[in-house]
Amino acid sequence: MSAPLRTWQKRVLQANVVAQTGIVVTGAIVRLTSSGLGCPTWPECVAGSVTPTSSQTQSWHKYVEFGNRMLTTVLVVVALASIVAVRQHNKDRVKAGQAKRHVLMRLALANFGGIFAQAILGGITVLTGLNPLTVAAHFLVSIALITVAVALLWRAKESTDTRTIAIKPVVYRGIQTLTALALTVITLGTLVTGSGPHAGDSAKITRLPFDPQLISWIHADVVLLFMGLLVGLLVALYATDAPVLVKRSAKVSLAVALSQGLIGYVQYFTALPWVLVAFHVAGACLLWIAVIRFLLSAKAQPQ
Repeated sequence: MSAPLRTWQKRVLQANVVAQTGIVVTGAIVRLTSSGLGCPTWPECVAGSVTPTSSQTQSWHKYVEFGNRMLTTVLVVVALASIVAVRQHNKDRVKAGQAKRHVLMRLALANFGGIFAQAILGGITVLTGLNPLTVAAHFLVSIALITVAVALLWRAKESTDTRTIAIKPVVYRGIQTLTALALTVITLGTLVTGSGPHAGDSAKITRLPFDPQLISWIHADVVLLFMGLLVGLLVALYATDAPVLVKRSAKVSLAVALSQGLIGYVQYFTALPWVLVAFHVAGACLLWIAVIRFLLSAKAQPQ
């Protein structure tokens, strides 16, 4: 007798992925609309008040920044619901005579704890006047939390913790390399942003000491390397008759990467309009999700 993931449990874990991704996009909108210091202090919005006040000089920017801060509450609620979902799933497994999946609870707790670490880092970002290095760190921690959320959803759908490589070892190592390249691309993207015109506030803010054009070219070069390896892996998967799930995950990653690359080039040649930059940030999250799913799909459970 098995105890599969219930529908409501699956929906909660899906909502967790959406919420972790959504707050990255809204955070980008805060910066791109020059609302990064709409609430100039932390944890209060302004000295003496947690919420925006009519006396603030930040105009509508204060509401944009405060709205993004309030989304952390949504994240906490969804993260707690994820813990409840995993706990109930483990209870269902015990009733069915199966062992608890402790890895799921560890992932759920890491997801919950990471939100508070991210909130503290967000406060440091504000208190340091949107220093581009802390902004980049803030984004990369979000990428880590998205990774945990995706892994939690994926692993919860599996029946046991036992997993084996489902493809040729050399191809699996290629997927691991691809994942590292994807993280490199995303990290370089934060350096491009930290060197570019979208500082996050209307005031003059320190930017990274990189030539925007040069760092953009380096970023693009690594993207091309990523694309070449991804295409090569897709060919290798078909040549070695890999499982359908792995090939499908590779094709999804390629489709997202091509779309993301198109947005990247268009925004570069159109002087970085903030709307396109926001789409590019969302695309970076979707690409990372696709790559993590690709990596996870390369391991199967025993039949």
